[in-house]
Amino acid sequence: MHDLRLIRENPDAFDAAMARRGLDPVAADILSRDEANRALLTELQQGQARRNEASKAIGQAKAQGDEETAQALMAEVGDLKKRLPEIEDEQKALAEQIEAILAALPNIPAEAVPDGASEDENVELKTIGDLPAFDFEAKDHADLGPPLGLDFETGVKLSGARFTLVRGQIAKLHRALGQFGLVTLSGDHGYEEVYPPLLVNDESMYGADKLPKFAEDLFQTTDGRWLIPTAEVSLTNIVRGDILAEDALPLRFVALTSCFRSEAGAAGKDTRGYIRQHQFEKVEMVSITTPEASDAEHERMTGCAEDILEKLGLPYRRIELCTGDLGFGAARTYDLEVWLPGQGAYREISSCSTCRDFQARRMNARYRPEGETKGTRFVHTLNGSGLVVGRMLVAILENGQQADGSVIVPDALRPYMGGMELLEPAR
Repeated sequence: MHDLRLIRENPDAFDAAMARRGLDPVAADILSRDEANRALLTELQQGQARRNEASKAIGQAKAQGDEETAQALMAEVGDLKKRLPEIEDEQKALAEQIEAILAALPNIPAEAVPDGASEDENVELKTIGDLPAFDFEAKDHADLGPPLGLDFETGVKLSGARFTLVRGQIAKLHRALGQFGLVTLSGDHGYEEVYPPLLVNDESMYGADKLPKFAEDLFQTTDGRWLIPTAEVSLTNIVRGDILAEDALPLRFVALTSCFRSEAGAAGKDTRGYIRQHQFEKVEMVSITTPEASDAEHERMTGCAEDILEKLGLPYRRIELCTGDLGFGAARTYDLEVWLPGQGAYREISSCSTCRDFQARRMNARYRPEGETKGTRFVHTLNGSGLVVGRMLVAILENGQQADGSVIVPDALRPYMGGMELLEPAR
């Protein structure tokens, strides 16, 4: 959500920020509605004050035997009682229009974000690790996985497209990845482990900027709750409506959860294989901090996600997203892309974003600066994929594959798999 006061103070700067997102100027329309809204509020307040004043004067006029004045005042109060609810309804409707417009506008990009129209203009910041060299033709995970336990056919039979049954040794690898990510981020990097609800209410989805913009990409239950598309929703909303002490910050949360996405906005993408599923598991990081510390926290969070990849021995690169590829709620985003030999390309495996105060305004999440007794400021929120289990599983299969179809298990995962060193295809 945007600060209406800042739009009033510098509408040109706001329009310039939206232009970087590829949007037409909108400040004039917002301010026109805002001016009308404030005029209605003034009219409402003045009318309420006059109604109260006239109501008192009625009694005084009657006490003085001035019936003519009393009748005139009663008529005025009657007119006000009819008009004031109409003004109130008009003002409420206009305020809702303004909020709906603001809620549909993406976050302002940070100054450091490169301008660009699409992902083709993202900027590579660094590349880590050597690409594997095979003396055989590398397979895509969709071909490599079925003999190892990726059962695409049964997943479709049970639930439909974009569902997969994971069984046997691959199921062990799947479990190991989730546990490894959770233990690493909580143990080595100080994130507080959380097991949050997977079903949340409208307020939580709105606070994490998923509603109303992304409703079609979500699953909703018959009682109106929503299945989380990422634990970011649950973890970020822990502080919704709270006023935190500055010395309690930063808060750092990590959770391993199932995630659910309808993928309505990704029709036709990655229909083959295990990369884009309706249900998947992810180890998610969320930080709540002060504005002064959020940029450093963004670097720290991205470094934690990189540590996961490096512990698993996977080659990757860090990408800075340009304005045209930036997520709706993000002010700045680093993507980590892992090398997939079967595709001969880098693919996104982690995304770490700072939302600044965009989500905090929607959640009314604030903190009280140290030494102050009354004033509050909005917190900054950050979120990052510590380990997307399915995509990491794909990366391990493709990078660790051997000529006979087996796959080497990374050293870091072996303690979580009973010492298993190799995934071997069924014969």
